[in-house]
Amino acid sequence: MSKEQILRDVRTALGRRPGQPVPMPPPVRLVAPEVPVSQRIDSMLERIAALAGKTLRAKSTGEAREYVGSVIEGKTAVTSNAPFLTTCGINGLPNVRSGVTDREELRALCATVNYGISSADYGLADTGSLVMISSREEARLVSLLPPAHIAIVPASKLLTGLDELYRTHPKPADLSSSMVFITGPSRTADIEQILVRGVHGPGEVHVIVVEGV
Repeated sequence: MSKEQILRDVRTALGRRPGQPVPMPPPVRLVAPEVPVSQRIDSMLERIAALAGKTLRAKSTGEAREYVGSVIEGKTAVTSNAPFLTTCGINGLPNVRSGVTDREELRALCATVNYGISSADYGLADTGSLVMISSREEARLVSLLPPAHIAIVPASKLLTGLDELYRTHPKPADLSSSMVFITGPSRTADIEQILVRGVHGPGEVHVIVVEGV
């Protein structure tokens, strides 16, 4: 079947004539329900736990810092340059490297440390997904290359879902060349349908949501 025949069949199925202009697309319908912050936190953490992620609902930045300190005790870690991590005091913990801006140095660190620690631009409460918009503050390497990832997210950054995200940023490509969604630890079942974690990214994920910020 020729290209012209295929296009003619498509036009016929759509009820169009040759040369007829393409109609304007319908308006985008985005629905962002009103959901209390407390309920968003519950949903976010429940979804992550269901995917074998580890969670904490922290009542303060100090509680978040204590949790991270206990998790990485005796291990090494590198942080992103997210200001919220400084607010939480994460860069003052032992064996934590922070403030790295050179890409090659950051790559070498992420390939050797035990934990990558980041914040997140947003969290999607309906799926438990972290939204990471690549920037100088949130380099992708920190959340993707180390074998374990810890994310500390202010409760104010939790959205109901994708609709609210795209209402907030209708053109995410204007913000960055990369927007990554992280939903629980990395997993695949490509090999004989056997579930394996940690193949395409961190096999261990901790998400801390800090209330009141």
